[in-house]
Amino acid sequence: MHRAVQPTTVPRVAFMRPDAAVDIRTTLSLYRFGYHDATTQLGETDFWRATLTPVGPGTVHIWWSPGQLDAQAWGDGADWLLERVRGLTGGHDEGFSCPDDAHPAIRAAHRNHPGLRIGSSGALYHELLPAILGQRVTAGEAIAQWRRLCTTLGGDAPGPNHDLRLPPDPVELSNRPAWWFHPLGIEAKRAEALRTVGRYAQRISEWCDLSAFDASAKLHLLRGIGPWTIGSAVGPALGDPDAIPIGDFHLPNMVSWALAKRARGTDEEMLALLEPLTGQRGRVIRLLGMDGHAAPKFGPRQRIQPMYRR
Repeated sequence: MHRAVQPTTVPRVAFMRPDAAVDIRTTLSLYRFGYHDATTQLGETDFWRATLTPVGPGTVHIWWSPGQLDAQAWGDGADWLLERVRGLTGGHDEGFSCPDDAHPAIRAAHRNHPGLRIGSSGALYHELLPAILGQRVTAGEAIAQWRRLCTTLGGDAPGPNHDLRLPPDPVELSNRPAWWFHPLGIEAKRAEALRTVGRYAQRISEWCDLSAFDASAKLHLLRGIGPWTIGSAVGPALGDPDAIPIGDFHLPNMVSWALAKRARGTDEEMLALLEPLTGQRGRVIRLLGMDGHAAPKFGPRQRIQPMYRR
């Protein structure tokens, strides 16, 4: 059991005059998995997150105003979290210089959202778990399952925010049999992937010190962790602006529609359209999404057949 640092002894840091061009709220929004994420809260001018660090659990609170950004943290991981506030808020990202010959839709999206930055949480274990839950189910199902999982297996978050929960403890996660997850709505295949990440949590934490390319190669060795999950987690964890979740149901259609006016696309077509912007493809996809380039919807809708027992 980790001892939480009491609020009266918590360090506080202030970052004066942050880059005025950075949209901090938009940058941090990638770390909240659904509006009711049990681990993460995002307001107009503040952000809370409870997570598991290499030195123990911790909670960080970040708040900002024009010209100033402050942060405070609790728990054994407090110092670790405070050291990473700058990266989390996109301070290590110099932004994107959009080429003059880029597609007009990309230039417009970049012009409309100049404050987007790619943050780096350094919490690859945390980012992997909701990404695994997002495999092969609707976003609504995955979001609800993430909250149930954290409510059931996540401990109380250090600090004064009693609405927050920590992500599931790796040992608790890996020791649960696959059938235990069924009442939460999580079938055996995703349950096994969660258990695998729990077993290798320490190594996964160490992989955060690698390049995005090398960390992705390591993750590919884990059973149940494929290109979609890796692309979804490596970007926000390591600050990789090129990370793409290959195999997504919607993204190829969005990119194909935005850049070629084809309502349906494949991964291969998406990669070909984005090839001139290699190195920034993940950023470009997010910019296009923020600019409203959703492909037209038609055809049968996916039927939701939840396993969750109330």
